[in-house]
Amino acid sequence: MRDLITVQGVVLSAMPVGEYDKRIVLLTRERGKISAFAKGARRMNSPFMAAANPFVFGSFTLYEGRTSYNLNQVTVTHHFVELAGMQPGIYYGYYFLELADYFGREGTDEREMMNLLYVTVKALLNPHIDDRLVRCVYELRMMEVQGLCPQISSCAVCDCTPDEQAPVYFSQQEHGMLCAACALGVLDAVRISRAAWYAMQYIVSVPMGKLYTFSVKEDVLQELEYHIHRYTSANTDRKFKSLQVLEMICS
Repeated sequence: MRDLITVQGVVLSAMPVGEYDKRIVLLTRERGKISAFAKGARRMNSPFMAAANPFVFGSFTLYEGRTSYNLNQVTVTHHFVELAGMQPGIYYGYYFLELADYFGREGTDEREMMNLLYVTVKALLNPHIDDRLVRCVYELRMMEVQGLCPQISSCAVCDCTPDEQAPVYFSQQEHGMLCAACALGVLDAVRISRAAWYAMQYIVSVPMGKLYTFSVKEDVLQELEYHIHRYTSANTDRKFKSLQVLEMICS
């Protein structure tokens, strides 16, 4: 009997292999991002039929083959099937999975990224939270989890904290907030409202369970979209297919 391992994870993607099998990509707490074959997952009576799909969170028992893992058993904790019928929520969800797949690495502890995905998918199901805000929060918090977060709490150049009435700026070039003095001469420095600045500080510092417990006005949301989306794009080098579809249907 081959040695079995059990990991806690989420299915990031699934693709058909052959006539009846699937290859799934898992983000796991214990082993980072790994791939596994789910043999027979496309058969109607397969115990893996519902589990070998994106957005499935659960406990996955695997055995290691010569080139990849093989799925032996699954205990599903959350499957979020209701997201499939939500427009454009499902496309936001696929983008979030794709971004997690981009940053996921084998052999690393991905507990924080898994938790971020879980609370974010739950937020997509909440009709009281704007999907556009969910994307902003997810992207910026993902940057924080990956150690790519812009400097937000103080000036990225001189490390001062601007007075309450002083203007603040955001610079992609300088990777964060700037005080008025340091913004002089920085070509891409854009003034940002205090409300947007405070929202960004909240996103990167609040406990994960409270990440989606706030809202912002439309003008502030537009600021967050402008700065966070550009920052995320600058720190990734891939064209995300799901994001291209999302932007097309939301334009």
